[in-house]
Amino acid sequence: MLEKLKNTFSNFVKKNLSEENLDKSLGELNLLLISNDVATETADEITTKIKNSLKNEQIGLLSSKKKYLFDILKGVITEILTPEKEINLIEEIKKKIELNKPYVMVFLGVNGTGKTTTIAKLAYYLKKNNITSVASASDTFRAAAIEQLTYHMNNVGIRVIKHEYKSDPASVAYDAINHAIAKNVNVVLVDTAGRQVSNKNLMIEMQKIVRIANPDLVIFVGDSLAGNDALNQAKEFNRNVGIDANILTKLDADSKGGSALSISCETKKPIIFVGTGQTYEDLKPFDREFFISSILGSHDD
Repeated sequence: MLEKLKNTFSNFVKKNLSEENLDKSLGELNLLLISNDVATETADEITTKIKNSLKNEQIGLLSSKKKYLFDILKGVITEILTPEKEINLIEEIKKKIELNKPYVMVFLGVNGTGKTTTIAKLAYYLKKNNITSVASASDTFRAAAIEQLTYHMNNVGIRVIKHEYKSDPASVAYDAINHAIAKNVNVVLVDTAGRQVSNKNLMIEMQKIVRIANPDLVIFVGDSLAGNDALNQAKEFNRNVGIDANILTKLDADSKGGSALSISCETKKPIIFVGTGQTYEDLKPFDREFFISSILGSHDD
């Protein structure tokens, strides 16, 4: 996992840099990043930040170029992966519990990203932390979407509030929230439709759900294998609806890691969880330091 991105950075750090070949080396790094699913804008930002950090240094006089480059690179990647605001989900939920109010989460993402199974995984994770939840089947558009959510939620022992297909998705969320209030359920998990992000009706529908549900957290669920597609989806949802946090699925597969960098860089919002496998237990809180060490290794490598 993430080996390709790690090799890209490792090879850059080992380069025999000089003032003369700096631009060429940064250009090569830029292209390699893009080939590893890092968005063009993010690759540009990484290479520009490295160049600016080296601007006032006389590269030829550095006693340890490799360590110096590694430290710069680590600083740049850390900055990109550090959001404007950190979110400790369990702590945030507990604050709402103290107020006797349900914590509401709305999940956005296109079909095929693993959104519904991610919601089930999160319900399972909350349950392990002694937090109760209920799911809202607010994808009333896609055939079998309600059955799919119900199947997964039955497997993890969570109730689903649902209406008929073609009914108003926002009204389902509204009923799920009222159910949570009446039954003292801690969290409401709102599943939503996932048509293409270019679909204007989808965005209007999402805006209405968010307006009615007034969620504490709007989460974008992106497929880490989708590369620039995942970034474009995050951009569109953020622009049209607004997102507070990201969850990346399929980070266990042959993910190049570029999506994590790109989505963090573009949205400035935290990645709070990553999907790492097929079972309901395979949802892990995103460990920024572990991710950075996975793609950078150490300067001794």
